[in-house]
Order: sequence, then structure tokens, then C-alpha cells
Amino acid sequence: QVQLAESGGGLVQAGGSLRLSCAASGRTYRAYAMGWFRQAPGKEREFVAAINWSVGSTFYADSVKGRFTISRDNAKNTVYLQMNSLKPEDTAVYYCAAALRYGTPRTMSTYDYWGQGTQVTVSS
Repeated sequence: QVQLAESGGGLVQAGGSLRLSCAASGRTYRAYAMGWFRQAPGKEREFVAAINWSVGSTFYADSVKGRFTISRDNAKNTVYLQMNSLKPEDTAVYYCAAALRYGTPRTMSTYDYWGQGTQVTVSS
């Protein structure tokens, strides 16, 4: 079992920044990759970013590339999502997810565990 707890969401003006954190506990040594997804009201959950837990390879959605940065601290079992130049369209609930086996990082079905989500609201 892996437990995930997101934090760092909030309300920010357009152009501002936020940093999300995802603290993992449990059998984290088995994690292959960690990802961030988001879901806006009335829309499907979509991929944002992912990172390979051991190697550190990163993947981004085109909509956030150049603005968001995913990173991890293996010692703290924590993954971060630094979000800069935020736009109103970034408003969503952001979810952290953990994958225990190799899979396509951009695909939801790759991930075995999910956090409860943290709300990010960007005002115009």
C-alpha cells in the first residue's frame, strides 16, 4: 500500500506561482513513477506531469511545458509540482498518483494509488 497526501493548493492571481507537494508513505520503495493530474469542473481528469522515481526522467503535458516543473526528494518521499505563470485555465483539483510498475506516464491507468486532491484556483 502507498498513501499519498497533497498540499500546497490555494487561490492565486494569474501570473502567480504555487508549489504543490505530495508526501508518499507506505511501500514507496516499490514506486516506479509519480504523476500529477488535474480535473477542472465539468471536464475529465488530465495528465499534467510525471517523474520516474529512481532515474528522475520527467514528462509534461504540452499545456504546462515551460511553466510547471516536477521534482522529487527521495529522502523525504515527496514529489513537488512548481507552477509558475499560472493561468485561469489551470484552475482545477490537482491529484498526485503513484505507479508501482512500468507504464505510460501520461495514462491514468498506469497509476495504482491516488491522493485526495488539492484545489488550485487562479483568478484573472
